Amino acid sequence: MHSLHEFQAAFAAAIFEQDPSAIDGTLCGDNTQDRLAVYIGNTYHNLREALRAVYPVVDRLVGEPFFDYAANRYIRDHPSQSGDIQRFGDSFPAFLESFPPAVSLSYLADTATLEWLVHEVFHAADHAPLPLSELSSLAGAECSTLRLRLHPACRLFASAFPVRKIWEVNQRESLSNETINARAGGERLLVRRVGFAVDIQPLPDGEFAMLRALHEGQTVDDAYDLALRRDPAFALGEFIERRILDSTIVGFDL
Repeated sequence: MHSLHEFQAAFAAAIFEQDPSAIDGTLCGDNTQDRLAVYIGNTYHNLREALRAVYPVVDRLVGEPFFDYAANRYIRDHPSQSGDIQRFGDSFPAFLESFPPAVSLSYLADTATLEWLVHEVFHAADHAPLPLSELSSLAGAECSTLRLRLHPACRLFASAFPVRKIWEVNQRESLSNETINARAGGERLLVRRVGFAVDIQPLPDGEFAMLRALHEGQTVDDAYDLALRRDPAFALGEFIERRILDSTIVGFDL
């Protein structure tokens, strides 16, 4: 007699290994393998489509047959660990980076990373703007101990490839026939939600260094030092004002 846990584990293994024979037919009745084959097909189809919905640019770049082949391998090797389908696919960029058939597409993993960040930002928590009543405390704070908090729907990404341009020209509604040189240079990006849309902003080196340091919990003083190393003309006051007004900065800790 198998325990419920043992049966569930065997069932999951049969599905993701695509091996109906892994289930003892006496536990499921007649035509077990035929029934499981249908279940396997539906499971893989649904998970492939979930990946395609998150990674439409990757799908467009490699084509449907290649995408389906890669997705099937990913589904088998990285089964979902959550009941929330929106969380499935977070490690797909890392999978593509080490996927032998994609080794010649050096920009593909970073493009996938940008797509995941767009997905993540779209579903991230909301946060109210920094209240004006708190700005007086901010103005009088000692920068050496001040820590600014970024909006939870903000992500930062540095890539060695022009991934924002690749992402833009491969949108479904894009009419561009432009050919992108993947070796044209990298980008430092802020991915943030504005209303119900996701905005991808290219950042100068100094501002990217500042935002990344703040995101990592560093003080304004330390983050500013890092920004100045990248851009000696970096204007701290203008940066803070602008990023409070656009709700990239939504809080602070003294």
